[in-house]
Amino acid sequence: MTERARAEGRAGVWSGSWVAERLGVELAGDDSLTGLLGLALRRNPKRAHLLVSNVLGKHVPQSPSVVHGHGVALGRRVRDLLGAETAGHAVVLGYAETATGLGHSVADGLGAAPYLHSTRRPVAGVGRAGGFEESHSHATSHLLLPEDPALLAGDGPLVLVDDEFSTGNTVLNTVRALHERYPRKRYVVVALVDMRSPADAGRLEDFAREIGARVDLVTAASGTVRLPPGVLEKGQELVARYEAGSAGAGAGAGSGAGGAVGRVAHVDLRWPDGVPDGGRHGFTAAHRERLENALPGMAARIADALPAGARRVLVLGFEELMYAPLRLADALERTTDADVRYSTTTRSPVLAVDDPGYAIRTRLVFPAHDDPADGPGERYAYNVAGAGFDAVVAVVDSAADTPALHAPDGLLGRLAAHVPHVLLAVVPSYVPHAPHAPERPSMLSEPLRGPDFSSYASDEVGWLLQDFSDVTLEAPTEEREEAIQSGGAHYAESLPVEYQPSEQYQELFHAALDASAARLARAVGAVTEIVLAERSPRPVLVSLARAGTPVGILMRRWAQYRHGLDLPHYAVSIVRGRGIDANALRWLAAHHDPADVVFVDGWTGKGAITRELAAALRDFEDSDGVTGFNPEIAVLADPGSCVRTYGTRDDFLIPSACLNSTVSGLISRTVLRADLVGPHDFHGAKFYRELAGADLSPAFLDAVSAHYPDVTDAVHAQAKELLAADRTPTWEGWAAVERISEEYGIDDVNLVKPGVGETTRVMLRRVPWKVLARTGAGADLDHVRLLAEQRGVPVEEVDDLPYTCVGLIHPKYTRGATGADGKAVAL
Repeated sequence: MTERARAEGRAGVWSGSWVAERLGVELAGDDSLTGLLGLALRRNPKRAHLLVSNVLGKHVPQSPSVVHGHGVALGRRVRDLLGAETAGHAVVLGYAETATGLGHSVADGLGAAPYLHSTRRPVAGVGRAGGFEESHSHATSHLLLPEDPALLAGDGPLVLVDDEFSTGNTVLNTVRALHERYPRKRYVVVALVDMRSPADAGRLEDFAREIGARVDLVTAASGTVRLPPGVLEKGQELVARYEAGSAGAGAGAGSGAGGAVGRVAHVDLRWPDGVPDGGRHGFTAAHRERLENALPGMAARIADALPAGARRVLVLGFEELMYAPLRLADALERTTDADVRYSTTTRSPVLAVDDPGYAIRTRLVFPAHDDPADGPGERYAYNVAGAGFDAVVAVVDSAADTPALHAPDGLLGRLAAHVPHVLLAVVPSYVPHAPHAPERPSMLSEPLRGPDFSSYASDEVGWLLQDFSDVTLEAPTEEREEAIQSGGAHYAESLPVEYQPSEQYQELFHAALDASAARLARAVGAVTEIVLAERSPRPVLVSLARAGTPVGILMRRWAQYRHGLDLPHYAVSIVRGRGIDANALRWLAAHHDPADVVFVDGWTGKGAITRELAAALRDFEDSDGVTGFNPEIAVLADPGSCVRTYGTRDDFLIPSACLNSTVSGLISRTVLRADLVGPHDFHGAKFYRELAGADLSPAFLDAVSAHYPDVTDAVHAQAKELLAADRTPTWEGWAAVERISEEYGIDDVNLVKPGVGETTRVMLRRVPWKVLARTGAGADLDHVRLLAEQRGVPVEEVDDLPYTCVGLIHPKYTRGATGADGKAVAL
């Protein structure tokens, strides 16, 4: 980017005009919108455009006083809205990664409010106080990791801060998750811009009525983005064309060799002891006071390290680490005569085009350097190369000060190739004090067993659950769907009415079982052999109730048939958003070596339960100090490529997915409700004894295990091949779900259920909207097509679908959004 180009940008060219002219995108609303926002193109566009803030300090270098000032001004408006007394009890929550600094600045404007931001970095020793998914996020789930668990437990207002309020889904997901644990009467949503569509505008008020709380909205500006027909296709074509080379140095900056890393100088900030590097674990008024007192001295040390005559300086933060570098830049701006700017690196992949009418002029590309939980990947610094900076001060936390940062192709090398002087300032990563382990009961219930609980034989499985058979928990499917999507209830607080299949559907089940029993036997044998070879010679099988339980029994039978082993097998509850049953883990740790425990499930979809289990086991290790549980799940089928222990990665019909309790020992899905499950209780489930006449559970197991003698040689060959193969998860399923959710306008990835098994569950237990079927999919989908016909759900054939099929839950469900009979209708 040349001095002339920057001058053109300052001369009044809107940084969204390039996209607007080529795609016909229109930004309508307040007069201030074009000053606050520019436009760019996503490099992987299922949604073509990206709103780029000019005052956030993420993608566009900006004066730090402007960035901090916008957040402080919003915080003062919140204080005025709440009143001084109520504001004194507020807690501020910001979103990772983009709004961590903005949220902290809002807390500054609010006064003495403590601050916490969500994070995508798990931290050893800190248990989760909650978590949630961000719609369309390219990164992992949000975690809430306060050092003080009571931070979110008060009854004062919760102020939620994000840079952009586009659909409201992220905020609703957050409030829904937190309100279940920490209900309160008032929430305030804060954003720089409110860009909701008219259809989304009323959802916040409806949601507030549902949960019985007041929800206010405070923004700097509002408007909408108007998208013409065909904008996705045009955006894709533009990205492909410019990525192919026509963007020149703008897109390619940082793609070549790195700079001379030896040119990097270090600045010792002398960061104050005990002051957190940000709000990942909470930031209090006392922390704020100590930081304010230390800022002038730290800024002076940076100024002394700058080269003589430096006139234009960038302070560059790092992903979630936005506030510390922002305040350092703000103090530096007051200390020196140099033109100081502030921005941060980011995970977000965006196309760069060197044009004054485009918001992202240049892009530096470098590998992640903080050992991220979701694996390695590219990171970016935008509008740094060619911007005329004499010096860059890179500010990272100590967890990110790794060899990858200093490598020739790392961030420092990329900066040194484009900026004459690079300084590195390292802020110590805050390590919270280890929490005290709470007192635990000395005795937990023994596992439930058949025939008193389930139709399985007593030695096949022990259920680490409590019996809710006498409790009325069922609700009509449509009523449950509305409550779940509105945030009025969690899916694990009630049960769907058990679907009883028609005679035609039962015939399909038996035909499918006949056709697939041998294939199932091969997959069971293969995954069991891998477990025995890699995990433990005498594993303790722990299936995730209830889809994992038939698979756990079949694996136990294979170990007995092939190796003469009598393996223990238990079933435990895991609930999305709430984790695995910690009391079940305590029972297992008291009776077995955790290192021998192998968690078993039926199949993977997008991998949500895989992530849930890993996070829950980290929490359990932090809370109880028990180590050794391995989060790696063993599954029969891994079409989502989410695990490395599996029998097959084919997406085929597993007949146990075709039915509910009548193929799972007559046990319901698990239930977790505060009035039924106390702190020292197992989660619960129901035993549907009254359905014994329709029970196919033993028949399913016997049909598969009867093929064991026939498939022994094939299992040996398949297991040998798998053990020698690279089985590293690619998370292909998660990526596919994100693509589908964007393409079909579904703002919650939890409503996209990939694979034959998950699609079947949608048809049996939820309100389906559509079924996507891979073009040419055959008999594996006969039962899905029959259910779709019965429920009036359209089945769309799709080319290049990575799964055999994908079920879409109705994305904006209310009982008025379907027919009176619960059949799906168009949006």
